[in-house]
Amino acid sequence: MDNKKQSSQEIYRLIKKLYPICRSITGNGVRQTLAIIQKHIPITVQEVPSGTAVFDWNIPKEWNIKDAYVKNAGGEKVIDFNKSNLHVLNYSVPVHKKVSFSELKRHLYTLPNHPDWIPYLTSYYKEDWGFCLRHRDFLQLNRQGRYEVVIDSVLEPGALTYGELYLPGRKKDEFLFSCYVCHPSLCNDNLSGVALLTFLAKALISLKRTYSYRFLFIPETIGAIAWLSRNEATIVNIKGGLVATCVGDSGNSTYKKTKNGNAIIDQVAQKVLADAGSQYTVIDFMPYGSDERQFSSPGFNLSIGSLMRTPYGRFAQYHASADDLNFIGPEYLADSWRKYLDIIFILENNAKYLNLSPKGEPQLGKKGLYGSLGSCRSDTAMEFALLWVLNFSDGQHSLLDIAVRSQLPFKQIRQAADLLLEKSLLKRLN
Repeated sequence: MDNKKQSSQEIYRLIKKLYPICRSITGNGVRQTLAIIQKHIPITVQEVPSGTAVFDWNIPKEWNIKDAYVKNAGGEKVIDFNKSNLHVLNYSVPVHKKVSFSELKRHLYTLPNHPDWIPYLTSYYKEDWGFCLRHRDFLQLNRQGRYEVVIDSVLEPGALTYGELYLPGRKKDEFLFSCYVCHPSLCNDNLSGVALLTFLAKALISLKRTYSYRFLFIPETIGAIAWLSRNEATIVNIKGGLVATCVGDSGNSTYKKTKNGNAIIDQVAQKVLADAGSQYTVIDFMPYGSDERQFSSPGFNLSIGSLMRTPYGRFAQYHASADDLNFIGPEYLADSWRKYLDIIFILENNAKYLNLSPKGEPQLGKKGLYGSLGSCRSDTAMEFALLWVLNFSDGQHSLLDIAVRSQLPFKQIRQAADLLLEKSLLKRLN
C-alpha cells in the first residue's frame, strides 16, 4: 500500500478513536485525547492552573462531566448524554432538580432547519446549564409534563491542558503547526486537523530537517493565548505556520492567507495547491476563524495561515452532530495529508543557487542534459526547467521564486537544480 494512502487510513482510525471522547477547553477529555496522541508522537503535556492570568484573560475553572439526562414524568430518558456528548451545553454547571416544561424549554437548544441534528453549543465564560437535542425530539416533549434534570458535572479549580512537540532542525528558524483539541464529537471541525498533524509530526520525526518545527495541540482561543503568554521568547524564531482544521470533508481545498498576505508560508501553500492540479480557493485573512487570529494579533503578528477544505461555518454540518465519521473520508484526508507533506517538502528543499557558468547558456548537450534545439519531444519540460533554473540562479531568486514565475511544478524545478548541481553548473548558497 502506498505510504500516503496507508497514513490516511491511520489518520481516519485515530479520528475514530478520538471521536467518542467528551472534550472541552479544560478537563480530563483533553488529557485523555493527548494521552492517545502520545502513543504516536512524544508530545509534552503542559498544565496551566485555573486563575492564571494570560494577557487579558484568566484560565477558567476546570470542567468535567460524568453523566447528564432529562427524564419525563414516566421516568424515561428523553435526553441522554451517554447517547451523544453533544446533548449537554458544554461547560454546564451541575444541576439536579425537577422543572416544568416552560422552565426546561429556556435551557433547550435545537436546529429547526435540520431537525435530525444535535447542535454543539458552549457556555465557557458564563455559568449556565442546558441541553441540545434534535428538533424532532423536542417537538415530541409533553408541554404539560414535569421533568427531572440531572447534570453530573464538576466546575472547580484545576488546569488548562495542552500538548506540544518541538522538532529541532539545522536552523533555529521554525514553522508552527497548530490544531485545537477542545471540541467533543466533531470530526471535520477539530479532529481531522488533530489527527493529520499527529501523523505529519510522526513523518517529520525521522527526517533530517533544515528548519525546526513546532506542533501545538491546544484548546481553541484560550489555549493559544495561554501558549503565547508563556512563550514570548520563542516567538522570534517562528517564520510562519498553519492552523489545521476542516481537512477531511469532500470540498475543494481552501487556503486562508496570513495577515501579511505574502509571507513564505503563503507562497508555499499556494504553490502546492497550484501544482496539485485540482480546484482550490484562496481567501484573504480576516480576524475571525480559528487560532490564526491569536497568533497574528498586533503584539505578535506571526505569519500563520490555515489550509482547510470547506472552511468552518461554510458547511451545513458545522457544529452539529452531522459532522460525524460519515461526513469525512480517508480519500479526502489523503489529499489534505499529501498537500501538508508537499508544503514541508518545499520548505525543506527551497534554496538559492548561483550559476557557475553565467555568461551565456552553458553547453548542456555535451553534459547529457539537453537535446536538439527546437525539438518538441515530451521531455522538453525538463529542458525548460533547466533553462529557468540557470537563468534565475543569480543568488537572489529561490527555487520557489523560479517555480512560481515559470509556472512549473516545484518538484521539477528542484530536480533540475539537482541535475545542474551534479554537473557542477550550480552552487547552493543556503
